[in-house]
Amino acid sequence: MDFLNYAFMQRALLAAVLVGVTAPAIGIYLVQRRQPLMGDGIGHVAMTGVGLGFLLHASPVWMATAVSVLGSVLMELIRWYGRTRGDIALAMLFYGGMAGGVMFVNLAPGGSNANLTSYLFGSLSTVAPSDVTAIVVLAAFVAAVTLGLRRQLFAVSQDEEFARVTGLPVRALNLLTAVTAAVTVTVAMRVVGLILVSALMVVPVAAAQQLTRSFAATFAIAVALGVTVAVSGTITSFYQDVPPGATIVLLTIAAFAALTALAAPLARRRARAAAAARPAGAPVECAIPAARGRGAGA
Repeated sequence: MDFLNYAFMQRALLAAVLVGVTAPAIGIYLVQRRQPLMGDGIGHVAMTGVGLGFLLHASPVWMATAVSVLGSVLMELIRWYGRTRGDIALAMLFYGGMAGGVMFVNLAPGGSNANLTSYLFGSLSTVAPSDVTAIVVLAAFVAAVTLGLRRQLFAVSQDEEFARVTGLPVRALNLLTAVTAAVTVTVAMRVVGLILVSALMVVPVAAAQQLTRSFAATFAIAVALGVTVAVSGTITSFYQDVPPGATIVLLTIAAFAALTALAAPLARRRARAAAAARPAGAPVECAIPAARGRGAGA
């Protein structure tokens, strides 16, 4: 536990815990909406905000938050109105964000691509006290949205038309989901990095889905797994002197592989138990996908 003697590791671990909670918390809605790579696109746009922060001598975290929120709004507008040319517009937005970040960093006094590397792939030693303050505030926002509005977000993520008929403000909730994803990207960029943050949003959710059928259980397991791999990856990075973002993502993928291997025999055991409990001659019922059949679990 000697790593706790270092102030930078205390800050990095706090950031890792918050990232481990927030990334899967919003990621589960992106997976349900079939937009698992949205975080990756927002990460590209956020690079422009980081570059502007260097150029204008402002906080890169807050500047990245502002730019990524604007980018997420544009992404939703393109999704609503873009139709056939939407993919082209999104591609220009993503690659333009990446190019803008590199350009602004190089234009900043004393700027270089080395300054951008810690934001792209994460770094332990560069999590400053001001970054921790910003991360805590932003993480609180993400937690409030993903937990406080979980029923509404779940309904919209599953079936927009049905949610609209029930009177939910579908467009406003979609926009809020996109903005929350953008905030999560900036929460995670100091530890995991902008390039790799999407993996921490998606893979823990996919891993949790191997073991459970209900939304609530998937949410809880995904968050627990996110915190575990984020903290483990941060500690491993300290002792082995390896990039924290890459370490966290590799641990997440390893956890997914392990849970997938565990899920197969469990599924067979459940099937045998169900078959044994079913009366002889009883018809076999078709399983309803849990995500759509268990709205109360949201």
